[in-house]
Amino acid sequence: MKSKELRQLYIDYFKKQNHKEIYSASLIPENDPSVLFTTAGMHPLVPYLLGEEHPSGRRLVDFQKCLRTGDIDEVGDSIHLTFFEMMGNWSLNDYFKEESIEMSHRFLTEELGIPQDKISVSVFGGDDEVPRDMATFNAWRKLGYPEERIHFYTRKENWWGPAGETGPCGPDTEIFYDTGKPACGPDCGPACNCGKYVEMWNNVFMEYNKTKDGVYEKMSIHNVDTGLGLERVLAIVNKEESIYDTELFRPIINKISELTKVSYDDADEDTIFAFRVIADHMRAATFILGDDKAVTPSNVDQGYVLRRIIRRVMRYLKKLGTCDGVMVEIAKVIVENYSEIYPELKRNEQFIYDQLTKEEVTFNRTLDQGMKVAAKILDKMSVGEVLDGVTAFRLYDTFGFPLEFTQEVAGEKGISVDVEGFDKCFKEHQEKSRAGAEKKFKGGLADASAETARLHTATHLLNGALRKILGDGVYQKGSNITAERLRFDFSFDRKMTAEEIKAVTDIVNEAIRKDIPVVCEEMTVDEAKAAGAIGVFGDKYGEKVKVYTMGEYSKEICGGPHAERTGDLKCFKIQKESSSSAGVRRIKAVIDFE
Repeated sequence: MKSKELRQLYIDYFKKQNHKEIYSASLIPENDPSVLFTTAGMHPLVPYLLGEEHPSGRRLVDFQKCLRTGDIDEVGDSIHLTFFEMMGNWSLNDYFKEESIEMSHRFLTEELGIPQDKISVSVFGGDDEVPRDMATFNAWRKLGYPEERIHFYTRKENWWGPAGETGPCGPDTEIFYDTGKPACGPDCGPACNCGKYVEMWNNVFMEYNKTKDGVYEKMSIHNVDTGLGLERVLAIVNKEESIYDTELFRPIINKISELTKVSYDDADEDTIFAFRVIADHMRAATFILGDDKAVTPSNVDQGYVLRRIIRRVMRYLKKLGTCDGVMVEIAKVIVENYSEIYPELKRNEQFIYDQLTKEEVTFNRTLDQGMKVAAKILDKMSVGEVLDGVTAFRLYDTFGFPLEFTQEVAGEKGISVDVEGFDKCFKEHQEKSRAGAEKKFKGGLADASAETARLHTATHLLNGALRKILGDGVYQKGSNITAERLRFDFSFDRKMTAEEIKAVTDIVNEAIRKDIPVVCEEMTVDEAKAAGAIGVFGDKYGEKVKVYTMGEYSKEICGGPHAERTGDLKCFKIQKESSSSAGVRRIKAVIDFE
């Protein structure tokens, strides 16, 4: 089975179950400060999971571009990826556990032909706050699954959310494929990481709300959010030992082999690992660069992750004996293979290649600087000495020197490296980064407060004002909203003047003073375009979209949340206007909540 066939089979199956297809959202979340990238299909649907009505109804289905870096160190084994596609179906206060489980079961066994006896599942086992999920257990038993293949696990394994400190959450049931490998011990089960079980699908049942007091209350509505990993299922259906053996990766791997003159099929484990990391990371980098939000390599946020991924590719390419100019050629294969499904890659093709070339030059320059610094340090040392871990980590963190580079350069002079000290510094760095991220993104997906709704409304007014002052060539390139401020990226190729900033601010505040009602209408995409609505018009939409109008000041396609009237914003102030990336400017602004 080909990936295109699998995607269509999934969509068609759920359409038969009265689901409406929606198109994959951007890899860069809209107005969501809790994550840098879209890590699951549910991110674009948060307002609807919180109770808003979706224009396409209560049953939805799609396949969504996703990116996660939490498992980046696992990439290269048989199942882990940074970029992946997640097929998903949702029930917005419609069907619930039993019907969702039956749909998943029948798709796997009847549509894909996976034997039922190769499937095991896990269920929430309950704790002091929430009882054991017997409804889910009984649903699996009703379908003929024996008790020994239904595993009860703790909250760590079988509970989702809330995404922030409070909000919707609930138990989930995960569906695993038994590879047939021998059990690693008497307690071996789906929660084991020995490789016997591969997670395919996760069905989340949002039926609780966690309050500020930490109490889990039953909600008046219930939602189902599911995610099925396309790459993993494709490998299973085609009886491939690894996701890297599927037709999604073989063309990329073959191109790497052609460019490096290194064989993949006859390679040792370390070389195979290098091939896989390059293939995965190049796919991730190409999709980030190919997104319409125009992210570029940098030292902050999404740009930092992108830079890290690209430089990791270059390190592994150097291990294979080549680097210069290779990334663009690999990216061309990815664009060619995916542009039919994701047309944005073709739209942004030249941007992808230009940024990869630019980053290659920048990284080589940084490596050269690092070599000079390393040489000065090592020249002062004698044969038999040990380079301390702190210095080795500084070379890594500042100049992109992987530990192996430092060991190789030091080894040429008869000097060893304190690997244990390096690992300690690396671990401390990870913990600080993780703590910083948790602090930075505190609030989460569930933060649909009055403050964020007002700030989101302000981005509409800001967008309209910018287009009026700077011209219709201005388009939104991204936004980020916390409960305190908004950040808005837009296409513009120079610094705004003080007069322009004042004019934009005045227009927004004029709209606020007029206390205009925020009107929401549902219409078709063609009707929205004809009405003059702006927005990122994707290549596919549901039958209807929501258009929010604020008098003559704004008319946009959007999914919410919004204030009821512009007067709720009180007062708007731009704090800073700066460059975000080439051809993209960034505004940070606040409103008065008092």
